[in-house]
Amino acid sequence: MRNFSYQNPTKLIFGKNTIASLAGEIPQNARVLLTYGGGSIKKNGVYEAVKKALGSRAVFEFGGIEPNPRYETCIKTLDIIKKENIDFLLSVGGGSVLDATKFIALAAKYNGADPWDFMCGKAQTPNEALPLADVLTLPATGSESNANFVISRNSTQEKFGGWSPLIYPKFSILDPETTYSLPVKQTANGIVDAFVHTMEQYLTYPEYAPLQDRWAESILTTLAEQGHVGINEPNNYDVRAALMWTATMALNGLISRGVPEDWATHGIGHELTALYGIDHGQSLAVVMPGLWRNQFEKKKAKLAQYGHRVWGLLSRKRGQEGHDEIAVLAIEKTEDFFESLGVPTKLSGYGVNAAEAAEKISKRFESRGLTSAKGLGENGCIGPKEIKEILESR
Repeated sequence: MRNFSYQNPTKLIFGKNTIASLAGEIPQNARVLLTYGGGSIKKNGVYEAVKKALGSRAVFEFGGIEPNPRYETCIKTLDIIKKENIDFLLSVGGGSVLDATKFIALAAKYNGADPWDFMCGKAQTPNEALPLADVLTLPATGSESNANFVISRNSTQEKFGGWSPLIYPKFSILDPETTYSLPVKQTANGIVDAFVHTMEQYLTYPEYAPLQDRWAESILTTLAEQGHVGINEPNNYDVRAALMWTATMALNGLISRGVPEDWATHGIGHELTALYGIDHGQSLAVVMPGLWRNQFEKKKAKLAQYGHRVWGLLSRKRGQEGHDEIAVLAIEKTEDFFESLGVPTKLSGYGVNAAEAAEKISKRFESRGLTSAKGLGENGCIGPKEIKEILESR
């Protein structure tokens, strides 16, 4: 196991009727900007519960934040923040709303001309941020318990991630009942998202970290067991609670301590979203199996472990031949799982030409200086050539 440090300052408030906890968590004199998405919180009672809990505080609102939040939308909040002297941000929604809110928290303190500069590496991330918290309504990204965020920019068709220790939520309220009204598509995408988050920290090469492996495998097993039930029984509190907590645990930094990480699937998937508008979870379902096949020799030991421990796969063949067979079957089993949730694993399922996407996206990475010798993945060996091969196979 490698050396590591770990600190997660976010307070998690989990369970039924916990939105009322807002009353005691936000300072009474705070000037709050409430951020949300397309308005579903006004249909399912969440908005009303939040407003009631906020009481007499000065509250201003900004809605319309998209899935895969756009820079062009987020930047509109800065005038409101300045005009109304906002000093606290409250995200109410899923991971996209929270990602946008994290970006806004940093952008509000940025002194340069264009906050996009710190997203694409042209400037340093601000060393100040507005405090923020959230009421989570869609389990998927784990953003409620980490300092990560991802933003897209329409004008350049780019999507980049960021990180800052300043944007851990002060607290996150996780009430599983807020997820009852989620559309099936969003629930399925969320399951895939959490599944792939776990894989990016787990399915690399063997490192002697048995506890981290078992933690990751328990998350994957829970998602595999509970996913279909969550879709078929949307008002099953116990299952919804399990899915919400599992998604949080998938990306709160715990399972990645002391082990190698990948994240190439996310890097490639972001480009599919930026160029073709494919949902984040959908892009991951497309890329990850292709990446595993492309990097099979480097990943097969962990693939075999995953196939055996999570899916219970066995082989009648002995030795390495048997391990290789389980590794191959593990990839197929993962594709079958995603497809069974209604999430296609081929680009044709989204009306995208694989050859065209492979050419465009590999050239994008090439223009950024990526090479096979200094590339993506835990081994740093996934460059434009490998990215093209991965996407051509999808």
